Amino acid sequence: MSLIQYQIDTKEKFNVITILNTQFSSNLVPELADLTSKWGNTPQKNLVLNLQNLENWDEAVIEQISSSQGQFYEKNISFVICALSDKLLDILDKTDYAELLNMTPTESEAWDIVQMEEIERDLLDSDDMEFTIQNEE
Repeated sequence: MSLIQYQIDTKEKFNVITILNTQFSSNLVPELADLTSKWGNTPQKNLVLNLQNLENWDEAVIEQISSSQGQFYEKNISFVICALSDKLLDILDKTDYAELLNMTPTESEAWDIVQMEEIERDLLDSDDMEFTIQNEE
């Protein structure tokens, strides 16, 4: 039985996982790791993790989210967390992870980040762009 309760909203370029739990303790870390990695292997790949219902979390959970986010970005896949309450932000600010996480205040802003990162990847991967280096003498 799953201890993490969530709902999935599938968009064209990303999935939104909305966590329905109000508490996230360290015993949920393995399940959280499985959940995020599973959704990183779908055609939509990019992930928005909406934490609007979450009222409390352990540092181990924050560490796992940071680790998962890093794994996504290593594969050129976006992972944005959003809708953190002031209490969650206060807990986060007491850790070393506050500056590492890609997060936005709202789900809509997270969508914007994912779409901008997709455009950046498309531009960087494009073969029709030419860069010339000029030597200055």
